[in-house]
Amino acid sequence: MTSTSPQAIILITGIQAAGKSTIAQMLAERLPRSVHVRGDLFRRMVINGRADMTPEPSKEAIRQLQLRYRLTAATCDEYFREGFTVIAQDVILGEDLTEMVERIRQRPLLVVVLAPQPEAVAAREAARGKSAYDRWTIDLLDNSLQNETPRIGLWLDTSDQTPDDTVDEILTRAWTEANVP
Repeated sequence: MTSTSPQAIILITGIQAAGKSTIAQMLAERLPRSVHVRGDLFRRMVINGRADMTPEPSKEAIRQLQLRYRLTAATCDEYFREGFTVIAQDVILGEDLTEMVERIRQRPLLVVVLAPQPEAVAAREAARGKSAYDRWTIDLLDNSLQNETPRIGLWLDTSDQTPDDTVDEILTRAWTEANVP
């Protein structure tokens, strides 16, 4: 993929602190006529009544997560229809990833899964100045990623990569290895 690549929707997922926001923004900056859709923005739009995800989420938290995914998919499709390459990012694990691929109607759709080792995620979490979770939650989420998330798209262990290295690898490999029907 290069700056002259055809238009696409690129969905980037992984656990918290895997680098999704950084990579999605850098990727969008390298591509012409591009949009960065941050799925978490839809969660933050809820001012009163927000139910956040936890290791044992409430029914309302799950309902709001599914709403967030539907809004992300619809936003991707609309921007794509208007001629933009869309880079969307969110934590989408387990069968939710399969459902998100089905929700996004426009094609080509390229799925990139950032899967650094838990130790690298813990180090990134410590360095980023905000705490999304404790170590046990990193291991819990990584287990869900590794053992419950379908192996679709391009999976990258970015533990030893700089953000530029990761973006370069996505630009090099995504069109041949990340494309989903």
